[in-house]
Amino acid sequence: MSRQRIDFEASGLSRKERRQGRRARANDHYDAEPTRARRRDQALPEPAVPGPFGPGLTEGGYWNLAPVNVPPHQATSQHVAGIYPFVADAGLGHRGPILGVDLNADALWHFSPWETYADSTDRGSFSTNVLVLGAYRAGKSAVIKTLVTRSMAFGHQAVVPSDPKGEWRAVAEAIPGGNVIRLGGAFDTRLNPLDRGPRRTGVTNEQHELMVKQRRITVLTSLVQAALPGASLTAVEHAALLEALDRCIVHTDDQPTLRGVFAELTQLTTETNRDRHLAHGAIQPSFVLRRFVNGDLSGLFEDESTVNFDDDAPIVVVDTSELFARGDLVAQLSQICTTAWNQAVISDRGAHKTRYVIREEGWRDMTSLASLQMYQQWLKLSRHYGISNIVILHKMGDLDAVGEADSQERNLAYSIAGDIENKFIFRINQQEATSIQQRLAVPPAHADMARQLRRGEFLAYVGQYSYLVDAFATSTPWEYELFKTDDAMDLDPGRAGELQYFEPTDLDAVWPADTDVDGWLTSSKELK
Repeated sequence: MSRQRIDFEASGLSRKERRQGRRARANDHYDAEPTRARRRDQALPEPAVPGPFGPGLTEGGYWNLAPVNVPPHQATSQHVAGIYPFVADAGLGHRGPILGVDLNADALWHFSPWETYADSTDRGSFSTNVLVLGAYRAGKSAVIKTLVTRSMAFGHQAVVPSDPKGEWRAVAEAIPGGNVIRLGGAFDTRLNPLDRGPRRTGVTNEQHELMVKQRRITVLTSLVQAALPGASLTAVEHAALLEALDRCIVHTDDQPTLRGVFAELTQLTTETNRDRHLAHGAIQPSFVLRRFVNGDLSGLFEDESTVNFDDDAPIVVVDTSELFARGDLVAQLSQICTTAWNQAVISDRGAHKTRYVIREEGWRDMTSLASLQMYQQWLKLSRHYGISNIVILHKMGDLDAVGEADSQERNLAYSIAGDIENKFIFRINQQEATSIQQRLAVPPAHADMARQLRRGEFLAYVGQYSYLVDAFATSTPWEYELFKTDDAMDLDPGRAGELQYFEPTDLDAVWPADTDVDGWLTSSKELK
């Protein structure tokens, strides 16, 4: 290793003084140099051939004084790109909120579905929707809450049409201006899925009326068909449902409700003299809507809405956690109603607002062929409305609850999930590795990696590129405490299973008076 020496001289010295100073420093330098050690002192073996070079010049000995001539490595640019300094990826850039740390590039990872859609390079994507997949306690909900909350600083809003676990309610209450709508339990809140909704910007009267009518028809058919598992509406039943809707619109001055449609269906069943086939077709739908009026779904969706959608709120959450105690079918029907009620507001393209639509338990929106078709259409139109649908699943097997094996419904559900271009894959179970390879075309190496991810880490597929992201690396204590969903699993500190010691006063209280240890054991044995 080379050494360098820097000397400083005072200003104003004469030439003679400078010469004397240099001579003194030179003498100090020579005196400080260590004496050269002899070969014997260095414990080096004597050369077999006398001379300064020894045998190293011909036999490669280590005391060879000739320099080693190593030829430079030559390779193609494709192979040189595999060297470590060139492995670090450029990432998605710095547009959008920070979601975590890119573990491959060791850099902050920014993500915004609208920014990636607007990106015209090969880093961009063709969709704003995101599929989130991962096992329980993998950190899915916390990461999505982080993304949604940080995106609000960029002007984006969020809507949760159905919060089955009540975990988004705390987030909405912690954000200034957040709106929470609670259904079921002790709350008398009602949502009318047949509401007209606000007028869409930039459309004619005829276009607006047609869109309102189509939305109402889709909601009614989805509700009835979801309540008839394994069956579909016949042409006569569909015609009876439309006839009842038209009559209700006329009789209620364009303010139809499920109660009003049920009353018109009941009236149709008695009009056998006018149209016997139509009367017969109204029987099945009337029994389904009867559940909303007098059955297990009463008090939620049968009458006019008692709350309004706050269009300016940064986040709107419909808390349906109280409804899930009534069964899966009730939860599915409720999710259809709340989704339709929200879509009446957020589908206004002219408002120029961008919103996340978080679909917790996303498979519940795919309960029937009609709801699947509506779901697919809604995903395709998300770019048109400025919406990013975030579909959260625990595993691809969740879609096995949709329809029968190899049915049209199940194949369509798998097709919808596979068509979502942006994917966040968290830690998966052993049996899920094969499924994501087949259903989502995930490479086998990535599937093996997904089985070993820690909490908060995920594989992000955005467009044609993939990234390994650690979202919890940038989480703040405020976010961590607000977003965690394991509060119910926290152990009581007083009952944590630690060894408890008795104080002498407490021990005297339980120890029998005037009894030694032998006497206590004897008496206890006799009592047994």
